[in-house]
Amino acid sequence: MSTPSSAPSISQSPRRADSLADSFATSYAGVVAFIAVVAEGNFARAGDRLGIGRSAVSRSVQKLEDQLGTRLFVRTTRNTSLSVEGKRFYEQCHPGVQRIVQAMDDMRELREGPPSGQLRVCSTVDFGRKILAPLLGGFRDANPNISIELVLDDSPTDFTTDGVDVSFRNGRMDDSRVIARKVIPMQMMLCASADYAAKHGLPQNVDEIADHRGVNFRLASGRVSEWEFRIDGRARKVLPNAMLTFNDEDLVLQSVLGGQGIAQLAAYQVGDHLRTGRLVACLPQYAPDDRGHFVCFLSRQHLPARIRVFIDYMTEQIRAMNLHVLPDDLLANQAHAA
Repeated sequence: MSTPSSAPSISQSPRRADSLADSFATSYAGVVAFIAVVAEGNFARAGDRLGIGRSAVSRSVQKLEDQLGTRLFVRTTRNTSLSVEGKRFYEQCHPGVQRIVQAMDDMRELREGPPSGQLRVCSTVDFGRKILAPLLGGFRDANPNISIELVLDDSPTDFTTDGVDVSFRNGRMDDSRVIARKVIPMQMMLCASADYAAKHGLPQNVDEIADHRGVNFRLASGRVSEWEFRIDGRARKVLPNAMLTFNDEDLVLQSVLGGQGIAQLAAYQVGDHLRTGRLVACLPQYAPDDRGHFVCFLSRQHLPARIRVFIDYMTEQIRAMNLHVLPDDLLANQAHAA
């Protein structure tokens, strides 16, 4: 009489092996066609982008749907949209396809010579307008084969959905999903115009801010930005009463220059005005010291040459501008004048 074998039969092989086989059987061409349809909005434009006919795109997607056993798109005569399952599949496979594309681009750049291709760069509005945009000409002169799209947006960057290669953010970075390299510290200065100081004086301590007119900045989240200070090593936040509030930092600056009140602004915005005397600094000894200007990207692995040279160029140029530190004698003089 035979005894049962403890070894699994072929029909009882682990599910992991089946998943691997299913993944291998799934057509890469079908995944690429699927991603292209999502990006372009319909099958015809996806075919144009891939250099194949609409019917070839449709067949690739149909084969992929058959392999997955689900509908990825909801098609009508006028519209093509993702199904619920299609949205989930896109969210999971798109980052992987992007990694493959980046790796292939990087290898192509190494083989073909100078960095080339397109960069999509996102930045906070004011920093992008005042600092990054003026540097783009020099970068393009040094790298004529790289085209750049600069998007100014104070909202958090979604690298995958928005197709962003590099993002410049201000403040503090606590997003573990991205690589954040500090370019320079971000010094925050409480400022008023010389005319305002002559008429109303300046606060001698943080408590006296309540006696002055503030000009506030509303963040993309809808929250009004608090003024931050560091006193005896401890952080303190103040939300002043304000007759003027803007969601544009340049309008805050222009209002302060016009003598409408005081505001806390980044050193890169006010440094030149402090040096010429149009603005004076209030309570510089209490300026916070834990913020920065960061350049952010998704991964150090397979970083295309066009992204790498852009990050290196911008980091070098911005640091050379010395935007984050005002001369010690200027701060001392202004603190004394206050």
